Amino acid sequence: MRGHLSHRYLIALGSNRRHVRHGGARRIITAALAAIGALDARVLAVSPTMTSRPLGPSQRDYANAAAVIETALRPRELLRELQRIELDFGRRRRGRRWSARTLDLDIVLWDGGVFSDDALAIPHPHFRERDFVLGPAAAIAGRWRDPVTGLSLAHLHARLTKP
Repeated sequence: MRGHLSHRYLIALGSNRRHVRHGGARRIITAALAAIGALDARVLAVSPTMTSRPLGPSQRDYANAAAVIETALRPRELLRELQRIELDFGRRRRGRRWSARTLDLDIVLWDGGVFSDDALAIPHPHFRERDFVLGPAAAIAGRWRDPVTGLSLAHLHARLTKP
């Protein structure tokens, strides 16, 4: 790893469109994890993959997972690398919001607390409202705390999914 300082990040992964080389959504998640591991990063934990209904106009179900990674990359550097991986998997950022996509990679949390600039906000602004993020995240990092609310991911997930 570059340098001696490393950071841990929680990454959300999602897919609901086939890829010519990788196949269906679950296989895309697996291939994306390999691509993340090929960065200057180590994949420390991977959640089970879950299926979720789409937000917005897409009609296809999503495959969603989460991973905890360790890397010397700073937030903007990691974002740039994740967006490059999305492009390699055929992601196009033009068009309708929340449309079907081959691969979606989001930085949800990092061990540095809060980060914000014109292109990136950590924690992810909507993660507390999304079971397809919190479910996989709580499965592998349930004790990790949201730096804004102070609540653990397990607690946030329980709140979101309580009847």
